[in-house]
Amino acid sequence: MAQNENLAELSSAGVAVWLDDLSRDRIRSGNLQSLVDEHSVVGVTTNPSIFAAAISGSKSYDDQLHAMATRRVSVEEALRTITAADVRDACDLLRPVAERQPGDGRVSLEVAPGLANDTDATAAEAAHLWWLVDRPNLYIKIPATEAGLPAITETIANGISVNVTLIFSLERYRAVMEAYLAGLEKRVAEGGSLEGIASVASFFVSRVDSEIDKRLDAAGADASLKGKAGVANAQLAYQAYEEVFSSDRWQALEAQGAARQRPLWASTGVKDPAYSDTMYISELIAPGTVNTMPEKTMMAYADHGSPGTPVQKSYDEAAAVMQSVRDAGVDLDDVFRVLETEGVQKFVDSWDELTESVRTELEDKA
Repeated sequence: MAQNENLAELSSAGVAVWLDDLSRDRIRSGNLQSLVDEHSVVGVTTNPSIFAAAISGSKSYDDQLHAMATRRVSVEEALRTITAADVRDACDLLRPVAERQPGDGRVSLEVAPGLANDTDATAAEAAHLWWLVDRPNLYIKIPATEAGLPAITETIANGISVNVTLIFSLERYRAVMEAYLAGLEKRVAEGGSLEGIASVASFFVSRVDSEIDKRLDAAGADASLKGKAGVANAQLAYQAYEEVFSSDRWQALEAQGAARQRPLWASTGVKDPAYSDTMYISELIAPGTVNTMPEKTMMAYADHGSPGTPVQKSYDEAAAVMQSVRDAGVDLDDVFRVLETEGVQKFVDSWDELTESVRTELEDKA
C-alpha cells in the first residue's frame, strides 16, 4: 500500500514516526498494521492512561478478565498480564520493522510510576517486565528522575533496552545520556555484549509551553514569546545530543557495537488551539530522531504538515528564545522541577485509574 507522502517525507528526513497509543482493538482490527503500511509508523509508545482508556472502553478484554476473575488473581497480576499481552502482540506485529530497521519496530512498556523515586525497585521491575514480555524489540520506560538515573544505568548494563521518559530540561537530558553511556560501559566491563541494546530519550515538548506560557502571562511578558519555548528547548537538546554522540567516549563505545540513544520528541499533541496542530512535528526535523504522536496529531500532519527549518539551523535562535524567557522573569529551573513533579504525579494518577479499571472489571466478571 502507498505511504502517506507527508509522513514518508518526514521519515526520509530521519524522523521515525511512532504512534503514542495502543489497544487490543487496534491490534485485532488491523488498524495498527494499516498505520505501519500507510502512515510510516515504525514504533509504539504506551502509558497507564492509554491502557486505562483501552481496557475500560472495549469488550476485547472480557474473556481474559473473566478467566482471571475465576482464578481469583490479584489486581496487580491481572494488570500486568493484560498490558504485557498487548505489548507482546504489538512487538510481534512490528518485528519485521525491527529486523529491517534496528532501533525501530519497538513497543514501550512503563514501570509502575509509583516507583519513580526508588532506584532498586525501578531496576527490579524493569528486569521483570523484560522477562514477562520476552521480546527483543521491547523498550522498558523508566522516568528520568534522580532516582531513575542509576536505574537506567543498571538496566542498560543488564542488556535491557530503555525508553527514558519525562525529560524536560537540558541538564537532566545530559544526565540521561551519561546514564546510558555509563550503562554501556558497565556492560562491556562485565564482559557483556552490546548487540541489540537500544535506547531513546523522551524529551517532552508541549508541556513545557503550557507551563511557560502560563508564567509569561502572569509576568505580563511580550505575547510573542508564547508557544516558542517548547520547541526551542528541544532544539537545544538536539545540540547536546550531537555533542555527546560525537565525543571520543562515545566513539569508543560505538566501535564495540553500541547504538546511539536517539532523542524522542514526546508530548507532541498541541494543547493550545491557537497554535498550529503540527508545530511539534514540523519544527523538530532532525536525523536520527523519533516523534511519537497521538493519532489525531499524526493525521493532521498526514493531511497538511510540512517540514520547517531543520533543527541544526535553529540553535542560535533557540538559545535566544530561552534567554528571552529568562529575561521575562521566568525561572526555568523551577519550571522544570514543577513539570517533573507533575509528570510523575500524572503517571501515578493514571496508574491508579488503570488499577481501578482492572479492579472493577475483575469484580464485574467474578
